[in-house]
Amino acid sequence: MFASAADTACEGSGVSGPVLIPQRFVWPYGGRRVFLSGSFTRWSDHIAMSPMEGCPAVFQVVCNLMPGYHQYKFNVDGEWRHDEQQPFVNGSYGVVNTIYLVTEPDILPAILSTETPGRSHMEVDNMEANPRMPVSDLEVSRHRISVFLSTHTAYDLLPESGKIIALDINLPVKQAFHVLYEQGVSMAPLWDFCRSQFVGVLSAMDFILILKELGSHGSNLTQEQLETHTIAAWKEGKLLQCRTLDTNGGSYPWRFVHAGPHECLKDVALKVLQNKVSTVPIIHSSSEDGSFPQLLHLASLSGILKSIYRHFKHSLSSLPILQLPVGSIPLGTWMPKVGEPNGRPLAMLRPSASLGAVLSMFVQAGVSSIPIVDDNDSLLDMYSRSDITALAKDKAYARISLDEINIHQALLLGQDANSPYGLYNGHRCHMCLRSDSLYKVMERLSNPGVRRLVVVEAGSKRVEGIISLSDVFRFLLG
Repeated sequence: MFASAADTACEGSGVSGPVLIPQRFVWPYGGRRVFLSGSFTRWSDHIAMSPMEGCPAVFQVVCNLMPGYHQYKFNVDGEWRHDEQQPFVNGSYGVVNTIYLVTEPDILPAILSTETPGRSHMEVDNMEANPRMPVSDLEVSRHRISVFLSTHTAYDLLPESGKIIALDINLPVKQAFHVLYEQGVSMAPLWDFCRSQFVGVLSAMDFILILKELGSHGSNLTQEQLETHTIAAWKEGKLLQCRTLDTNGGSYPWRFVHAGPHECLKDVALKVLQNKVSTVPIIHSSSEDGSFPQLLHLASLSGILKSIYRHFKHSLSSLPILQLPVGSIPLGTWMPKVGEPNGRPLAMLRPSASLGAVLSMFVQAGVSSIPIVDDNDSLLDMYSRSDITALAKDKAYARISLDEINIHQALLLGQDANSPYGLYNGHRCHMCLRSDSLYKVMERLSNPGVRRLVVVEAGSKRVEGIISLSDVFRFLLG
């Protein structure tokens, strides 16, 4: 049941078809049966939407539409609804959502031309499209984003209220990681009482390095010492060791990376990217010598991306590249194609892999999250660096051997016994399709706690790639 509306291409003409843009519609608010209808169906046909695998409350459908202005709404269990989180207006059919698709023939070719037999122009699909991206569109989009980031400061990221956890450097490491676990955070700034300054951060990577050292035969750190080993002693020891082992002349990133509230968002984003950190503390001091500092906020790329999303939400036509499918632009890390020369395989592991193998991959490959897949490379779960803090629960780290416990068991250790979700249910996984627009990907990544999206094949959930916040910012900033 597909539309015969004037703003979709007609089949069987034998001539080159019009430009069509894949547009993903999502209803994330649950229901038993959800349909989509709009101006592109002349409001007469209803398009069935399918629940996402692992997310039964989220319904989606991909339609290939003509460029221009469209109105639409959803029929949820027989009731007409609109998404209040998307642009909407009062129209002839009541309150309806709106979308404006902009393109030119040299931006997106006909993704579904009239010469393609057996395919509907509004079919749910995951077709590969290779739209060309004019240099002018890329430059214009990057310039406008750069101007926005350069004219807004870290002050714009500050919430009206909130809580920030900071740790004293003389706190024992063991207690520090219990605090991180209990507070549900993966990092915290460090406060030096003697110097009255913030001097660094304690992160999940510190816990990973500690666990690896405890598990090594030549370790200088024992379980007993961990009870009294302070954060300061750990940091000093690792800094000295890394200076000794660093034969490449590089600098080890233990220095404290922070920003002031008056620094522009572009500078804050560049600090995150260049220093390979996930969070930059925003610190303010009214004194010229920096004394009596105030910790205002923990800035992340997610918060900056949310600012971009809000600013350009109703003027998407000013950023042409946001309409492009993510599978068509140089963004993220992808599975190498068969026969592709020098293709670097995407880091993935099976549930039976040891926790030690995961931690080694975090350190050696420099990745922050690893997809857990089955024998068909279909996504089961994700194991992230931040998940390691769950081992602080009931001192689990003291009872396990990294090479004997596997990922499946490690995930069970951190699972809430009262959780209504199963272990491999996709609840922790954030996914997208290669046909999703860059705008949709940015929208999802701007949500708190979402640092990466796994690109999966529709239906099979076979992993095709990973797009992180850092990937998006490197692309947008050039």
